[in-house]
Amino acid sequence: MILCIDVGNTNIKYAVYNGEKLVLSFRVATEHKKTSDEYGGQLLGILQNNGLKSSDIEGGILSSVVPPLDYTIAHMCGLYLGFKPLMLAPGLKTGMNLRVDNAREVGADRVVNNVSAVKKYGYPLIVVDFGTATTFNVIDSKGEFIGGVIAPGIKGSLDSLVNGTAKLPRVEIERPANVIGKNTVTNMQSGIVYGFAGLVEYIVTKIKREMGGGSIKVVATGGFSEVIAKEIGIIDVVDKLLTLDGLNYLYRINSAEVKNG
Repeated sequence: MILCIDVGNTNIKYAVYNGEKLVLSFRVATEHKKTSDEYGGQLLGILQNNGLKSSDIEGGILSSVVPPLDYTIAHMCGLYLGFKPLMLAPGLKTGMNLRVDNAREVGADRVVNNVSAVKKYGYPLIVVDFGTATTFNVIDSKGEFIGGVIAPGIKGSLDSLVNGTAKLPRVEIERPANVIGKNTVTNMQSGIVYGFAGLVEYIVTKIKREMGGGSIKVVATGGFSEVIAKEIGIIDVVDKLLTLDGLNYLYRINSAEVKNG
């Protein structure tokens, strides 16, 4: 079995795969001050609670958009699991051409999502990730990443609204019954849910127009993908495991290349 680790700004997502079969997935909060030992103890505890041992994990792959944690998590893998993980970095085989001004600027999470989406759904594609930021990734008819859009994230926008005002409360991000809210909570929920639904629909429509129209599948992933997808008809597929499935695929093609090489 192999361990896939996706280090994001808000959460660290883990998944254990046996071949292409998902055995276990979970997430923990991203905490910059945690040590390798603290992350390792946390990981082993969760594995043990699910009937797995460290010796069951033979290798792994790490994708990160939080550089200060790269060493911490990689070191944890060495200390507690006995292997050095593959790092999603320049030089790792992905099979995707990044046709942008500077390929090194493209976040690891975006690369993984694009590779995974192309493998699972073909192309052309628009991949929307509702993470700490809301990203739109565009894959053209040649299967190449040609750019996209980065917009504020849903949770970050809500946090900014709450932290920047004296009286607005923290609310659950869920669809209110009506667009016109009758109290402060439903007013805020309406602004967040319907506001982001409108943002996504408008940007996707503009992207499709720039791509010349035609059949372009829209795949959504990330924590709030289902909430927004229910409000608009423009999202074709919601795939919560897109990133982790992509990491598993990249591990397998790169480890196979190492063995064969």
